[in-house]
Order: sequence, then C-alpha cells, then structure tokens
Amino acid sequence: MVKYDVSDEDSHREREDHLDGESTDEYNLIPVKSSVNVNDGHTQDGKSSDIEVKFDRIKSLKERGPKALEDFSTWQRIIRLDAVRMNAEWIPYSPSQANVSEEEALVLGCHVGLKNDEHLEPCRKHHAARLVAILETYALYDSEIGYCQGMSDLLSPFVALMDDDYEAFWCFVHFMRIARDNFRLDETGIRRQLGIVAKIIKTKDPQLYKHLQKLQAEDCFFVYRMVVVLFRRELTFEQTLCLWEVIWANQAAIRAGIGKAAWKKGKQRAPPTSDLLLYAIAASVLQKRKLIIEKYTGMDDILRECNNMAGHLDVWKLLDDAHDLVAALHNKI
Repeated sequence: MVKYDVSDEDSHREREDHLDGESTDEYNLIPVKSSVNVNDGHTQDGKSSDIEVKFDRIKSLKERGPKALEDFSTWQRIIRLDAVRMNAEWIPYSPSQANVSEEEALVLGCHVGLKNDEHLEPCRKHHAARLVAILETYALYDSEIGYCQGMSDLLSPFVALMDDDYEAFWCFVHFMRIARDNFRLDETGIRRQLGIVAKIIKTKDPQLYKHLQKLQAEDCFFVYRMVVVLFRRELTFEQTLCLWEVIWANQAAIRAGIGKAAWKKGKQRAPPTSDLLLYAIAASVLQKRKLIIEKYTGMDDILRECNNMAGHLDVWKLLDDAHDLVAALHNKI
C-alpha cells in the first residue's frame, strides 16, 4: 500500500535502497508503548491496557491475512525512517520538549524500537519516538490508509505543540478526516484537487493556462507535494500554523452555516470555502506567471520552481491573493 513520494526522485531512490537493505524481522510487529488509547481518547494509568489494545489490533490484522501483516511491517519501517529525518524547525515553539533529557529520549526511543538516531540531539530523538508511537497507532486505527510518506509532516506540528500523545493523536485523527484522501492508492482525492487548481488557473488566467497546455503541464502535477502535505514543505513552521488555522476557520464557518448568503450580508472579503488550500496553491503559481510564461520550457522547470518556493513564500500575501481568487471565482469554480 505504500507508494507516494512528496520529495524529489533522488531522495525516493535513496529511500527505496535503504528499505531494500533492511530486515523486516527487526520490527516484527511488536506493539509499542505509548500514552495513546485508540478507544476513547484518554491516557491510561497503566501501560498494559494500551499494549492489549495494540495486540488486539494486530490480531485483527493477522485475521485479514499475510498481506495486511506485510503492509503493517512496511509501514513500521518507513515510519521510523521518516521520524528520524524530521527537521528541527519546531524546537523554538516547544520549550518543554526542547529541554527533554537524554535518558528520557533514550527510554522512549527504546520503547518504540527507534534506530539510526545516534546523530540526533535528545529533543529530536524524543520527538521522533513520539512520531513513531502515534503514527503506528494511527496505522492500526485506520488500516485502510495505514501510513504513507507525508503523514509525518502533518503530525509533527501537533506533537510539537502538545505534550500528551493522546491529544496529538486525536487532533491528528480529526485532521486526517480532511487529508486522508490525499493518501489513497488510487489518487482520486489528489487528482480531484489538482483538477480544481487547474480550473482556478484556467478561469483566472487563460494565457497562463494555455502556456501550461503547451508545456503539457495543464494537469498541475507540479503542485502535487503542496496538495499532499498542505504546504507544510513550502512554509515555515509558524507560517504553516497560520495557513492551517485560516483553513480550519473556513471549514468551521461552513459547518456553522455561514455560507455565501450570510457572507453577502456581512463585511467579509470572501465567502468561506472548503477549498481555500487549493486557491492558495493556485495563487502561488499565479505569483510566478511571468517567469513561467517567459522563461520555462517544460514541466520540470515549473516543478523545480515550485520546490524552490520552500522558505520564500509570504503566507499573508498568499492568503490575500487566495481570498481575492475566492471572491472573484467562487461562483465559477
């Protein structure tokens, strides 16, 4: 079930080589110790009940046959690789976790079977171990999706801002209700969203869209990574939180019944939309329209430009442009 790659091709090849050289026996489907309870969202006073829950989940995987066990074993290996590679950008925003002791980091790392983390400082070891515990629990909780590359990027901010695993886990579960279609094998969710981005660009800027057609890039596959991890790789930690919170606010407004009719009576700049992320992605491409039209001769050029946006985007300008697009196009998209 594991496929995706939201990084570049060389990184993907390195990852595959690493996985091919690892023994599946090292992880052997051993339940990890964590404070997550997948039944009711509360911590447990004793570890045994948590382990029993995981044994029950693994037992259910065994009942589904060898393929389910093989999938989970693969998820375990990739989770550990991704957890260890997580960057340290979160540290200034989590003082309590930044000061974790070496002993505490080693104990938690041992509990989750973390390896190849000797080069990490204690706080990053501890963060990686928490990612492993929560992501493995999620893979058992939602075995239809399991684990795919990119989920660790989405979980890391929750782990950084919440000291309790059960809180981070349940926030992640609710977050994945929105994002889980990004990780389906058939890619229907991703293709639907890329189609909306393409439609926004086509409606707003037909000249740019015609140029994309000329370059055989009208499917907007060059923003694939932005869609999968919701701009997490392109924005800083703080910028990501800003964007996500505005997206969540739009979704909350829609749930509260503040739709287009209510917007017309108010003073809001644009009506709430569940597709604000896609408008923001389209806005980031439109900001580069002159460069794309005048200098780029292939989709690889645009893909490189999108990857190079990391760390160079102004999130407030991005949101301003996205809201302008929503206000202008919400009746046409």
